[in-house]
Amino acid sequence: MKRHLLSDAEVTSYRRNGYVTPRYRLPADLLENLRRDVEALIDGNKDVRPEQLVGAHIKNSKDTGVRGRDELLDFAQHPDLLDIAEQIIGPDLILWGSQVFSKPARDGMAIPWHQDGQYWPMRPLSTVTVWIAIDPATTENGCLRVIPGTHAGGLMPHETSNAEGLALNQGVAKGTFDEREAIDIELEAGQISLHHAMLVHGSNANNSAKRRCGYAIRYMPATSHFDRRLPPTRIANNQAIDFSQRPLWLVRGKDRANNDFSVGH
Repeated sequence: MKRHLLSDAEVTSYRRNGYVTPRYRLPADLLENLRRDVEALIDGNKDVRPEQLVGAHIKNSKDTGVRGRDELLDFAQHPDLLDIAEQIIGPDLILWGSQVFSKPARDGMAIPWHQDGQYWPMRPLSTVTVWIAIDPATTENGCLRVIPGTHAGGLMPHETSNAEGLALNQGVAKGTFDEREAIDIELEAGQISLHHAMLVHGSNANNSAKRRCGYAIRYMPATSHFDRRLPPTRIANNQAIDFSQRPLWLVRGKDRANNDFSVGH
């Protein structure tokens, strides 16, 4: 039976601001299992920066080179998460991406202000990210930061940067938005936040003595089409993502946009 784990006020806040931090928290046992599986993922990919573990749910990823884990694929299909995603983007759900963002203590990379839609190949660009805190995320250790309401204006101009210490190589052009409006999304372990593909967001470097680790899961409505024709995208540090090989999972409802679920599995 589907449950409404988000209140009407939380759904309204998401639609107005492009993000929400709901009252929902992962049950303690689910959080402990997730933490164990994420630690195993990090240990199994020591050749990849821990902020850039793209495709964490894909065991044999052909498009990122990350060696993902089936346990994280199972986690991404947990009924609680699907019920929450359904309240935001509707009953027909495709799991198309996930990423572990782990910023090591005193060495965690910054993520410049950006819109996820700049990188992503589904059209229309309607998708939600469920960001789960595995460690406490604080201003001190580089928590997610957002610019409320920026999801409503479409894609903004982005600029490429080759600066050191960045986990992405593209950021929103300077002067496009007012950084003074930034909100820090501080979370306790087990809390989640949701954000829209067009929301301007980023995070500072982690120079603190505490790691900041989170697991971001990407769901799109099956009314959007995942376009595999886009060329590989370099995000930073020579890590390229080849969406032509990205596997998709229809996790709820029906596909309504002729998506291909055979590639990449």
